[in-house]
Amino acid sequence: MRTVGVEEELLLLDAESCEPRALSTAVLAAARRDPAVTDEVFEAELQRQQLEFATRPQDRMEDLVTEIVRWREEARRQAEELGATVAALATSPLPVHPSLSTGERYAWMRDHYGLTADEQLTCGCHVHVSVDSDEEGVAVLDRIRPWLPVLLAVSANSPFWQGQDSGYASYRSRVWGRWPSAGTVEPFGSAGRYHDLVRAMVATGALRDEGMIYFDARLSRTYPTVEIRIADVCLDASTTGLLATLIRALVDTAARAWREEQTVVDYPVGLLRLAAWQAARSGLDGKLLHPGNMEPVPASDALRALLDHTHDALDANGDLLPAQDTLTTLLKSGNGAMVQRDLLQRTGTLRDVVAACVQRTHADQ
Repeated sequence: MRTVGVEEELLLLDAESCEPRALSTAVLAAARRDPAVTDEVFEAELQRQQLEFATRPQDRMEDLVTEIVRWREEARRQAEELGATVAALATSPLPVHPSLSTGERYAWMRDHYGLTADEQLTCGCHVHVSVDSDEEGVAVLDRIRPWLPVLLAVSANSPFWQGQDSGYASYRSRVWGRWPSAGTVEPFGSAGRYHDLVRAMVATGALRDEGMIYFDARLSRTYPTVEIRIADVCLDASTTGLLATLIRALVDTAARAWREEQTVVDYPVGLLRLAAWQAARSGLDGKLLHPGNMEPVPASDALRALLDHTHDALDANGDLLPAQDTLTTLLKSGNGAMVQRDLLQRTGTLRDVVAACVQRTHADQ
């Protein structure tokens, strides 16, 4: 059974005002002095209002969700020592002036990317799934392309930007798309072609190094995994678990298709960009482009297609019934974007939205 690991980026917030606070350096220093926090789980991100953690690889989804819940709570515990807290929000609903982290890498990014770097306060969720080789990994990347927008719709959790409704369910993905290497790419066909493209992109000088390859899905530089990067950080840990479950099943399904020498469905990049835009725009509260034919369908139909496509892999992993149940619950209760908009309608203020989302971030304990 393939192992799965998750990286989540969280917003650091003032415990009273709910406004983002640039405290990552202090929180990291406190965590590294704490014997309860092992293996440098927490890391800095581009902006000092962010904190990232990474789980260990797990083969049981129950264990993965348990670890996500644990590190969310640990992040809150460390932040509370500084009068702060954390929330699993992909953008800040309240206005914010981001503060870039220190260091040569971040200074280079500010110099080269200007406002794209200065304004980039977004929190994503990256899911790593083990693969046997780069060849298998690239075969997987080539075959999961049309399904990635559906995953974005599941995770969508960033309707607000700088104090106003963006009109999108995932505005994070639109902001993230400003990076020169972000988004969907063409099929590669082989690991050699993948690495050739990466080297050519870095050689242009527009990217500092391979770490700035921001494809929606890529080979990991540091682990024997494919890394799916399209998703918003999810408000509920259970949604992150669902996302990881579906992604592992997609990887299993794609790897089997490769072994059976099935043909890659080669949708044009322009069409897949539209599918990602549609997913960002409407999330689960509208239509998506069906991965089988790129025609608009209700979001629930696209999700059923994803379950059908990965049915055998989900069943083999023991994940079919939990995935069906969690997805049914999600469709009833809404993803993070739907929850945030509902909270605003009920409370009337974005500050109350953030406060409620802080509690929701830790509600799966």
